[in-house]
Amino acid sequence: MEHLTTLDAGFLKAEDSDRHVSLAIGAVAIIDGPPPDYNRLKAALAERIRAIPRCTQVLRTHPFDMGPPEWVDDPGFDLNHHIRRVALPRPRDDAELFRVVADVLERRLDRDRPLWECWVIEDLKGNQWAILMKIHHCVVDGISTTHLLTRLSDDADGDLFVNHHGTKQTSTSRTYRPSVPGLNPLNWADNLWRASGVIINAAAWAAAGAAELAAGLIRPAGASSLSGPVTTMRRYTAVRVPLAAVDNVCRKFGVTVNDVALAAITEGFRTVMLHRGEQPRPDSLRTLVPISVRSADAIDTPDNRLSIMLPYLPVEQDDPVQRLRTVHSRLTRTKHSGQRQAGRMFVSAANHIPFMVSAWAIRLLTRLPQRGIVTLTTNVPGPRHRLQMMGHQVIRVLPITPIALGLRTGIAVLSYADDLVFGITADYDGAPDVDELANGIELAVARLEALTQDSVLLFGSDARDDAGRVTAARVPPADRRPPHREP
Repeated sequence: MEHLTTLDAGFLKAEDSDRHVSLAIGAVAIIDGPPPDYNRLKAALAERIRAIPRCTQVLRTHPFDMGPPEWVDDPGFDLNHHIRRVALPRPRDDAELFRVVADVLERRLDRDRPLWECWVIEDLKGNQWAILMKIHHCVVDGISTTHLLTRLSDDADGDLFVNHHGTKQTSTSRTYRPSVPGLNPLNWADNLWRASGVIINAAAWAAAGAAELAAGLIRPAGASSLSGPVTTMRRYTAVRVPLAAVDNVCRKFGVTVNDVALAAITEGFRTVMLHRGEQPRPDSLRTLVPISVRSADAIDTPDNRLSIMLPYLPVEQDDPVQRLRTVHSRLTRTKHSGQRQAGRMFVSAANHIPFMVSAWAIRLLTRLPQRGIVTLTTNVPGPRHRLQMMGHQVIRVLPITPIALGLRTGIAVLSYADDLVFGITADYDGAPDVDELANGIELAVARLEALTQDSVLLFGSDARDDAGRVTAARVPPADRRPPHREP
């Protein structure tokens, strides 16, 4: 019988600690053409969903958390409890779609049933319809979510995924591969000595990373309106940018897709703070960045395999190139600081602690005020080709991430076909200007792309005025939005 890991169960305990939050993740697939016959669609979804065990299982818990919750088959499984149908009101545009998404996000999943919902959304503008898939975070993380959702499409058996373009492959683990010692005892001693040195260095490395994580969780971020209590209501919006533009920036400046995404998010939050009359500071925006530690052979396993990083985003910088450079250097340093390894070791160690102890510890920690982290940013590679659903093309996929524990905004970044999509979840009262954040992200990518077109500008040697800023002639004005690009 399968049971939840400590990390998986932690998402349930975090949800229990705050009645205002729902810790479900998912995505919206926008599909071209008229919606199919509803009964035919339900029949197709029923066949595909029954092939995914977690979608027909419920959690069986133990009194007083004497053991971790276990997955058991739901004897009364009824698809009608999980598939909902709704139509957009006029004018049936993205704003109305985003309101529906926000409403769905506010609803907690019923723990007496399998922990997922599927919403069929009809009457989208432009002869389109959509499917919103929502699943609890205790079941899946970002990568396993994208693979699970893809199994509901017509292309479930294809080779659909690829790493981000422009992403540098760097080693994040320090391993020791001893040579074959043979029969010489001196060789055995030498290998043992070297192995012990590597183990000690790795432990010291992880300890340093653990100290950084602890400091990030304890040290309060700079005071701003970006963090605070979370209410029950949500806002949602999304913005997509061409992956080709992001790839151009990666090649020009020698950075990764994740660097560009976080630099754009940084400018978005800077735009919000300035719009609110607040002065961005170096310690204003510490973000939680989940890092996948999932191996290739566990891609289709539904669970959470994550570590974390806690970098500060340079929201105080107004120069887009300097901002990108700073994001790149901070992420590079953080990746090699041992934070990822420390987080992974902590999660692994927690699985060996009696569940009752870890459950009570998680419950206590999630009820304490959290002031060190301001937002969540997660980046997941998605399908490299456009999917098909019921014979029609999926033209857009919008990622969804939850918010909790004082994080008033969460941003999920997903690559899909030719687009990089930013899905933004925000507290309704805490982020009324969420569209400013989306516009700032879109403009940031457009500004960086414009800089790649300048043959004179080079990473680290860009053209600047006497004040050290990139010359205005090279950057689109801040009050101009780039043109919307259809796929």
